[in-house]
Amino acid sequence: MGSLPSPPRPANPPPSPVNALSNFRVFATFCSRDLAANMNASNWIECYEPANNSWTRVSPIPYIPQNHALKDFAMVSIGGSVYIIGGRLLHKQRCQDPHANAEVVLSSVLRYDVQSQQWARCGPMGFPRYDFACTVYENKIYVAGGKSSAGCARGISSAEVYNPRLDVWTPLANMSTLRYKCVGLTWQGKIHVVSGFAEREDSDRTVPFMAERSSAEVFDVEAERWEMISGMWKLDVPPNQIVAVDGRLFSSGDCLKAWKGHIESYDGNIWNEVDGSHLQNFTSPMNSNGPLIYLTVAPIGTHLYFLAGYRIDEELSRTMSIVHVFDTSANTDAWKSFEPTEVEGDKVLCSHCCVVQLS
Repeated sequence: MGSLPSPPRPANPPPSPVNALSNFRVFATFCSRDLAANMNASNWIECYEPANNSWTRVSPIPYIPQNHALKDFAMVSIGGSVYIIGGRLLHKQRCQDPHANAEVVLSSVLRYDVQSQQWARCGPMGFPRYDFACTVYENKIYVAGGKSSAGCARGISSAEVYNPRLDVWTPLANMSTLRYKCVGLTWQGKIHVVSGFAEREDSDRTVPFMAERSSAEVFDVEAERWEMISGMWKLDVPPNQIVAVDGRLFSSGDCLKAWKGHIESYDGNIWNEVDGSHLQNFTSPMNSNGPLIYLTVAPIGTHLYFLAGYRIDEELSRTMSIVHVFDTSANTDAWKSFEPTEVEGDKVLCSHCCVVQLS
């Protein structure tokens, strides 16, 4: 995985009013990189405040058994709450013996109230799943696809929606394809499940499925039906993350290489490189020469906040966190960078981040 390019100079937060940025928080979940080396490898949530470029460890994620870590779940926000959905529990035994039956796929849902800092259990999904698509539309959570059991080689086609007011999940019509490692997003008033390792349920699995992998399934909430959109993603390798800003979609990499050297945007017809987003020299912050170990993107206003982590000292297990910001509305000098933060411990990202706007 290549390093996210460091913009040429450190800068203050983007030129948005501080009082506007102060209402936003970005939440991300981490666990230790070396699960086998830790007696207790539980997950935790960290909060990034863009107004002052500060990180705070907020809370451990509860209900995770000792010596386990939760990965490949979805994290989204509604109002002032963050939801942790599904995923798979990995025991440190699995790191020592990859064939050990030490993995459990979850259907559980947890809610974290940002203001009260309290956790609560929510109604579980109808299917356990990990590596699935998840998005929010009109204060409801939509999930689709993923894998539902440990060791399964195929994805699933099921979809469901969660109403937090009623604390109830409702089944939706199945997609026409089995998909996992697919990306969920809300765009143009519809639920999009983009790419993933996909195949038709009745297909001959000896045949390549590039057509399905580069496609998207779009759910019309009013009509309650799915539509296949061919070629919405140009590669058969699933995207790492796609976010929507001002009617356009943005992506910067795939699941094999989270940063590909530039940002691309999609206008409904084709993906194009965004002017001014290409930076050829890949360097780590402060000349650490450490590899990029995580990357996730948070859209706030017209800005894309790239939250990146670099390993800077293998022996002492230290991580450099740095936030790079790209202004999608700028004509020149769109890249800026915040001052890096060095922290103890070698951590990995367990799910993509989510943004909470405080009232």
